[in-house]
Amino acid sequence: MLAAALDHEEVGPLTDVLEIGTGTGALALHAARRGAAVTAVDVSWPAVATARVNALVRRLPLRVLHGDFAVRTEGRRFDLIVTNPPYVPAPEARPPRRGAERAWDAGPDGRLVIDRVCAAAPALLRPGGVLLMVHSGMCGAGTTVDRLTEGGLSAGVMARASVPWGPVLRSRRAWLERRGLAAEDEQREELVVIRARNS
Repeated sequence: MLAAALDHEEVGPLTDVLEIGTGTGALALHAARRGAAVTAVDVSWPAVATARVNALVRRLPLRVLHGDFAVRTEGRRFDLIVTNPPYVPAPEARPPRRGAERAWDAGPDGRLVIDRVCAAAPALLRPGGVLLMVHSGMCGAGTTVDRLTEGGLSAGVMARASVPWGPVLRSRRAWLERRGLAAEDEQREELVVIRARNS
């Protein structure tokens, strides 16, 4: 979904792109393939190493940084930001410090990283710059749009999709139902792509 949304944006040699939480680097490399200057950030060393190897194998220029996105991008501004942040609601209030769960666990409402991106985006985007973020409808697409709008961006949902629940959500069904985040016997999750522009 996010790659398709990225394909609708003007991306070329003069475009500075940031990917927050790059993982394997797939989206960052998608932008680099179109000629953009891309910076990719991830808190996971294995993710950083994987993205760097994928860039080398594909012979694409990609700057991959390890650490917190807000710290590693301080003082910089971008034309385009893409992110598929952790957004799965989790019983623990704090995100995991290590392990695969770092890629999806995002606190009791799933918004630990989403809210940080919403708060940082206005300062990270150049005038006319765009943020593309995907997350579960379970986390409140309206809340994301509201927070981005409060930050001075023009924001809205540009795409929606319904997908079957994966193993992580299925393993948390009882907890999600108790929290009111899922209906009984719910089998599908709505994903949304939020687009926000700095006017």
